[in-house]
Amino acid sequence: MTYKARTSFVLWALLMLYALARVLQIFPGQVPLVVVVGLHVLPPIVFALIHGAMFYRTRGILIFFAICLVVGNIFENVGVRTGFPFGSYYFADLMGPKLFAVPIQLGLAYLGMAYLSWTLARVILGNMRSPVTRSRVVTLPLIAAFIMVAWDFSQDPVWSTVLHLWIWRRGGAYFGVPVSNFLGWYLTVYVFYQLFGLYLRGQSTNPVPVPSSYWNVAILFYAVSAAGNILLVIPRPIVSVVSDPSGTQWRVSDITRTCAVVSVLTMGAFAALARVRLADQKAEAGELPRS
Repeated sequence: MTYKARTSFVLWALLMLYALARVLQIFPGQVPLVVVVGLHVLPPIVFALIHGAMFYRTRGILIFFAICLVVGNIFENVGVRTGFPFGSYYFADLMGPKLFAVPIQLGLAYLGMAYLSWTLARVILGNMRSPVTRSRVVTLPLIAAFIMVAWDFSQDPVWSTVLHLWIWRRGGAYFGVPVSNFLGWYLTVYVFYQLFGLYLRGQSTNPVPVPSSYWNVAILFYAVSAAGNILLVIPRPIVSVVSDPSGTQWRVSDITRTCAVVSVLTMGAFAALARVRLADQKAEAGELPRS
């Protein structure tokens, strides 16, 4: 088996492991929550490390990781202590050890999905192998931030209001989540994308060409995350009604159904757009005359 074949096998295996984690979430209590959360976090990280090193080289993807970890943890720790920019909240102990006030697993959770969102934005903008220059230094981070926030928008009420991994002290209009959370998320992820865009400005990527399947597997990984939210509509042996700290009661079925629809119309739309753009670019490249 060649190196490329082995790498492709590992990437697909990580995708399958992540898909398994999304299935496990519909069996509450049968698998420890910390294990389920770990399987949600670790496969995307390893995927991003391998996939990113193939295009940005090892140094590039490690810099991306470092920016995400540092910026993400700064914003989250400031948010827990001051309420800015997300709103007033705190983390429960269900996600394991913390770095200051923020669970380590949460900081790590930024990495995989942040990389996938950046990759989809790059495919949507086209000319993936072109250096990040001129307007793309700003437009790429702006689009990637929308794609990343769609992920949080599709599942935050489940992780917070239903599972209580973090608690919004005053509740919020979106099934117990304040609107300020999503504005804060956009600011946070835009900052680390913009920093990475500035790092990449004018730099060439790995000179070794990558096939369209390289981009397809990343798009599918993001789509599997969206599909995992749809699985939440399957009835499960959990409480039918939950309350947020403000005392507002929410039906769990309403939360899961809404998150499923949001996943289709936001994450699903971004994945579909990226897939169509990739197909168009592949067709255009095939039409070019060979020298």
